[in-house]
Amino acid sequence: MEVELRNMIANVGFHIAVSIFLLIRIENKLSTLSESINGLSKIIESAAQKR
Repeated sequence: MEVELRNMIANVGFHIAVSIFLLIRIENKLSTLSESINGLSKIIESAAQKR
């Protein structure tokens, strides 16, 4: 990973390399967050239907 990051910095520049690195790291967390929100929506719907 470090070698790839160094090559990326050399090829595209520091700011773009950092942006890409952060997007890759955050992508998994966003997916998990989206799944949690969908699950919470289902729980709220089922609670509302029980009333």
